[in-house]
Formats: sequence, C-alpha cells, structure tokens
Amino acid sequence: MGTLWSQESTPEERPPVEGSRPWAVARRVLTAIQVLGLLLCFSVLLFYIFQNCGPRPCETSVCLDLRDHYLASGNTSVAPCTDFFGFACGRVKGTYNSFQELATKNKNRLRRILEARNSWYSGSGEEKAFQFYNSCMDTRAIEAAGTGPLRQVIEELGGWRISGNWTSLNFNRTLRLLMSQYGHFPFFRAYLGPHPASPHTPVIQIDQPEFDVPLKQDQEQKTYAQIFREYLTYLNQLGTLLGGDPNKVQEHAFRSLIITSRLFQFLRPLEQRRAQGKLFQMVTIDQLKPARPRWMKCVEKTGTFFEPTLAALFVREAFDPSTRSAAMELFTAIRDALITRLRKLPWMNEETQNMAQDKVAQLQVEMGASEWALKPELARQEYRDIQLGPNFLQSVLSCVRSLQARIVQSFLQPCPQHRWKVSPWEVNAYYSISDHVVVFPAGLLQPPFFHPGYPRAVNFGAAGSIMAHELLHIFYQLLLPGGCPACDTHALQEALLCLKRHYAAFPLPSGTSFNDSLTFLENAADVGGLAIALQAYSKRLLWHRGETVLPRLDLSPQQIFFRSYAQVMCREPSPQESYDTHSPPHLRVHGPLSSTPAFARYFRCARGTLLSPSSRCQLW
Repeated sequence: MGTLWSQESTPEERPPVEGSRPWAVARRVLTAIQVLGLLLCFSVLLFYIFQNCGPRPCETSVCLDLRDHYLASGNTSVAPCTDFFGFACGRVKGTYNSFQELATKNKNRLRRILEARNSWYSGSGEEKAFQFYNSCMDTRAIEAAGTGPLRQVIEELGGWRISGNWTSLNFNRTLRLLMSQYGHFPFFRAYLGPHPASPHTPVIQIDQPEFDVPLKQDQEQKTYAQIFREYLTYLNQLGTLLGGDPNKVQEHAFRSLIITSRLFQFLRPLEQRRAQGKLFQMVTIDQLKPARPRWMKCVEKTGTFFEPTLAALFVREAFDPSTRSAAMELFTAIRDALITRLRKLPWMNEETQNMAQDKVAQLQVEMGASEWALKPELARQEYRDIQLGPNFLQSVLSCVRSLQARIVQSFLQPCPQHRWKVSPWEVNAYYSISDHVVVFPAGLLQPPFFHPGYPRAVNFGAAGSIMAHELLHIFYQLLLPGGCPACDTHALQEALLCLKRHYAAFPLPSGTSFNDSLTFLENAADVGGLAIALQAYSKRLLWHRGETVLPRLDLSPQQIFFRSYAQVMCREPSPQESYDTHSPPHLRVHGPLSSTPAFARYFRCARGTLLSPSSRCQLW
C-alpha cells in the first residue's frame, strides 16, 4: 500500500525533505526548545529542593520568644571561638542565670494558678491550698492579729523569761513539743527517711541543726561580723515586739548566740565539710537587703504543705500529654545514642560493654511528676486533718502537724515506687543510685530548655544534653580508682588524666577557682553529655527532614544546638565554687565545646584558638 507520504500530494502539502534548508531550521528550533525546557525543569527542581530541604525559619510565637530571649541573654560582639560563654551568656548588664530564671518563672506560674478564681469541691485539697495561700497573702489580717498568736504559742511552751510570764517546764517535754507539734529542731534535726539501700526500710535520721547564723570563716571576718550584728539586732527587735524589756532582751540575745557558738564546736569539722562540698552559701549584707516578694514566700509555703495538689495543677497546665510524649521521644533518642556509644569505647572490654548496656536498658525514667503527686483523691484524704484559722500562724502549725503525720504514715506503708526528691515544678534532674531511676521534673522541661514547637536543635542541645549528663551518672563508679577491674585501666586513666589537664589549662575569671579532685566526675559527664546529645541530634537530622531555625539569628541548626547547650550553663560563678562538685560555669561551657571537633567546624574556628585546640581527649 505504500506509506502515507507516498500518496500523491501537492508540493505545498509535502513535508520538507531531510537535509533541505527548511528541515534544518525546524530541527534547530526543536532542539533549542528542548534545551530550554530541560533548564527550566532543572531550575524548578533545584528551587524545590532548596526550598523544602533546607532549614526553614520557625515563625511561631514560642520560637520568636526564644529568639528574643537568646538576643537578650547573649552578647554577639564576643567572638564565639574564644569566649562562647560570653557569646551566649554575657549580656551587657551582668550574666544571665538560666536555672534561677526558670525557677522564678515556674513559681510565677504557680502564683497565677493560686490567684485564679475557681470554684473547688468543698474540703478538697485545691480549696484548702487556695485558702492557705490567700491567708498568707492577707498581710492586713496578719498585722491586725499582732503578736497575739505567737504569744499564745510561747505560753503553751511555758512562757518566755524576757516577757515576764515563765513557767519552768521539763526541758525534754519542751523539746518534744517543739519538734513534734511545731516542726522546730533547736539542737539537732530528727526526721524519718528511707534507708538508701534496698528494701529502703524507714530509719530515723539524726543530723546537726541548721542555725540562722552561718559558721565563721577566717577569710570572711568582715562579712561575718556584719551578719552577726544584723542577727543580734533582729533578735533584739523580735524580743521587744513580744513584750520584753529591752535590757533583758539584749542579755538573752547574747546568751542565745553564746549557746549557738558552743554548739558549733560539736558540728562536723569545717575542713571535712569543705571536702564534701557541704558548705553554706555566703552572701553579703547588700545581697540580704532586697527581700523576696511576699507572693514568692507564700507560694513556697503552699507548695510545702500542699505539694500533691499543686503538682497536679502545675502539670496539667505546663506539661500536657503532648509535651510529655515529645520529652519521652527526646529521651529515647538520647538513650539510644548512649547505647551506641558504649559499644565503641576503647577502654571497655566486651563484658563491660554488655553490662553497661544492660544497666541502661533496665533504667527507669520518671518524667514530669510522680504518679502519687497526680492523684487528687489521695490529696483529698490527706488534708482532712488540716484546720485553717483562726489566724495564719495557727494555719501554719496545723499544716506542719499534718505534714509530719503524713510523712510518718507514708513510711509505714510499703513503698514499691521511687520517692521523688524534688517537687514537679523544680528545675533539678537527678539519678537515684538506690532505685536506678532517672527523674526529669516538669519544671525543668520548659522554655527556654524545651518545647515541642522548638527547632530540634534547641531541644537536643539543652534538654537533651541534660538528659545525657544524668544518664552518665550511672557509670560514675567505673571512673573511680578500682571501679572497673575488667576495663583497660591504662587507657581509662590516660583519658581521665587528659581530661584533668584539659580543664586545668583553661583561664578563669578573676576570683574564680575550682577543685579538680571534686569536679572531675561532673566534668566527664558534661563532656560526654554534649557528645551523646550531638550524636543523637545528628542521627535525627539524617532520618527526619524539616528542621527549622530561629529567624533572623543568623545561626545554622548545628550552631543553634551549641548555643542552646551553653544557654543551660548560664549563671554567675559563686564564691564557693572551689568547694562545688561542678566546675565554674565558664568551664562547663568551654570544656565540653573545646572537646567537640564539630563545634570548631560549624563555627569555623581557626586551629589553635581556645575552643579549637590542637589535641582533644576522648573519654566517652
């Protein structure tokens, strides 16, 4: 039949013959169109890749607040490679204190809860907690009652010689009343608590008293004399207000201080307390003058007596199920990264690695609040014996007696679960050796350390590094002399010695010091915690797309990770830093960062700068 083109047609209908001029022009046009189309498609593809795979700015309110918070607490004029602590924490006016600020925010949240107008079930823990707080805040009623309520208590205890009405009661009876009915321990402290070892049998613990006047230190003669004079003035004013003759009051105030000074001689030696890091915190008179606001004192008192009730209210508002789920997901990623890292430690043999992995696998984690604190029906039963009124002092005493009875009763019952050492609104995580439990209270997992809506870099760098730090407490025993006989002792000691030298080489601010024999375990946890958190974050970036950054901060996701880590450590160095088990805050930032090669890479630090040393230690 022939082809279609073999049929007869007019010259105008016939297609151009290949090789002819019209055909060549048509072919060049088609080729150009194809090339332009491919270029256009490639450009669109590249735009799509960069638009969807690169980090996008997080424009939500929580991210914008965090961005502003970072700008306010840091100092971008400081070079990050030479002073990252100043870069992250050194705002123009003083140093930002991260944990103190977060603790204050949590108390403010409790204040808002307690001051909200709600209708509660009559006689419930919520109603009594709100009534107690309002009574504490009613300073007019407290002032109107005057010294009457306290005078009544003094009379019940036999009176006071300086006020004229004094009955010589049996000393032991008076002491028993003070300790059992009024929660006051003038000469020694006695309280019920669990034995640290399983099965945690309740034991009566006797400890030294906590006096209002601190122990004397030779190097603080001037400050101590000021505190002494201020305390003596306070005693004189107190005795006069209670109806005492000023001359007699002064005489008895001096006697009280003499007795206290003699009791000091029977306390643990000062050098022993220093070695154990158990000293009080010295403050100047100027620091003592600004009194805390009334609402904060009332929040703390209410939290002491009505902890289960406030715990449930705080967690309901600040740590909902979605937040807890996100926190558990973060913890799982950190735990998995630790297990992976344990398999690669050169100083652990296979037997020790398996043992370490089993310990991590058997670890219990408690997040947010204990189950006991979230059962309002228990609180309703426990507060039945609290009688509020007729004045605030009587309310306090009723709460003291109720709390003591609850403590005794709780230790008479079986205790299958770990008893929390912190309240849910506090900001301290910890690991319990005896129960093999790690605890992260809801108060810690709050902005600026954690939020489900934050970029992952923030959560891994801040809360993630804290979680990893606490997990490494499990293995403290291995780092002590003779604590790991199956390990490569030489390699382990070399790594520990390297870490000590590394920290000792860092310059410290004037007036700051530290005892490396006390801090080396916490230093090891700081360095390892950062490395584990970074490993977990890097893995999460590999498997999950869609990372975000804080807008207009000019920091990559990895840089935000390190910035959020440093944010956790922001605080002023304290005068007692040399007796602390933690290094000064500058070292807690610079030590781990300089031990992490990724930090120098992402901040483009020149080799040989403070945070980009020529050699590094590897313990974890």
